Amino acid sequence: MKGAGGTSGGIGQFFIGLIMMCTGFYLLLNSISVSSNFGSGRLYGLSGYGMNYSVTSGMIMIPFIFGVGMIFYNGKNWLGWLLTLGSIASLIFGVIASIRFHFVNMSAFDLIVILVLAIGGLGLFLRSLKTSD
Repeated sequence: MKGAGGTSGGIGQFFIGLIMMCTGFYLLLNSISVSSNFGSGRLYGLSGYGMNYSVTSGMIMIPFIFGVGMIFYNGKNWLGWLLTLGSIASLIFGVIASIRFHFVNMSAFDLIVILVLAIGGLGLFLRSLKTSD
């Protein structure tokens, strides 16, 4: 009978490692707080030669509105599609770029337990997939 992954590794190590790894990474991801400052101020900014240029999230909606209007007037208008899809892409990029990640307050013991579960479980999981001699 073959073990985990078709190798001679242990099935017990496989499941213990999988449970440890899933628990550790769940606790790690659960301890991260995500926030965004999208829409509050500038979205993109350029500075050079002593000048600052900033593009807000509302300014990106202007080409979007013109693009949608052009598409409704003529569906084959490539400029309308370019404006619409470019505005949507820049909005998505702006939202993703404005995301901030923070760890919630936890003790060093909590962090060590989470890392031992996640990384130890990953090591045990991978060791079970290796053929044992």
